[in-house]
Amino acid sequence: MKILIADSMHPSLFNMLDEQGWDYSYHPKFIRDDIKRALPEYEGLIIRSKTYLDHELLSGAEKLKFIARAGAGLDLIDLDEAKERGIEVFHAGTGNRDAVAEHALGMLLSLFNNILKADREVRKGIWDREGNRGVELMGKTVGIIGYGNNGTATAKRLSGFGCRVLVYDKYRDNYGDAFAEEASVEQIMSEADILSLHIPLTKESRNWINRDFIERFSRPFFLLNLSRGEIVELDAVVNGLRSGKVRGACLDVLENEKLDKLTAAQQESFDYLRTSDNVVLTPHIGGWTHESYVRINEVLVKQIKDWYTFVSA
Repeated sequence: MKILIADSMHPSLFNMLDEQGWDYSYHPKFIRDDIKRALPEYEGLIIRSKTYLDHELLSGAEKLKFIARAGAGLDLIDLDEAKERGIEVFHAGTGNRDAVAEHALGMLLSLFNNILKADREVRKGIWDREGNRGVELMGKTVGIIGYGNNGTATAKRLSGFGCRVLVYDKYRDNYGDAFAEEASVEQIMSEADILSLHIPLTKESRNWINRDFIERFSRPFFLLNLSRGEIVELDAVVNGLRSGKVRGACLDVLENEKLDKLTAAQQESFDYLRTSDNVVLTPHIGGWTHESYVRINEVLVKQIKDWYTFVSA
């Protein structure tokens, strides 16, 4: 089995592949055209976020049997196209769930306790205790939309802070557990103090969190997005912050993460967010830890191994 690795990967992957006796080629600098030219020679492709895997790219990959994405989201893979061609698709959803959950809590605690603002002030010689009085997480009601790997890991940690956790997942049934209770979106809008998003980017979820969605909340709330930036319209967040409907936001992802290529409207929204004291921004690093970098490889290789063992039996 020949595998093309077309993205930068943690070196731990290579030992794992060697242990299985699989042949692989590592080309982290490949661009889309390079991948398209090379794919016809390979049975497997391991990639992160290099390019969109669509009909145009996969049309000549007659030997390709699987795509393994070193991450959780699958929005850069045309799943219908892969299914039609009989290509298995693997992803490392469990590989970074702990990292995402810890990052979510870190962002939220930083926001609630004015840690970033206070740190900047103290470095400037400003000792303002009252102006940085915090908000406690204990006793808050958190609404989580998307109760998969990242959502469940986040709920587990929130429960340890004495939070009531309401969860909604349109793709699951009977998913309430010891850490969260099943709820509707309407109940979350009615009762949540905090909304945390852990959903994939789909046609349905794109721009889902807009001005209308935010206004339907019965009271001001805090917003966390550690899923995909295109799910949340930033101008709606800015509008909510200005009106007070959004009390604060923790955004690990943005609708356009190429900050040097923002539209005029996106730039206006971003300028407001980056200067706001009740916004915490990070550069899509929610699952980006040293531990998860290795764990993602472990998860992917196990999936590939289990699949290969099955099809070879």
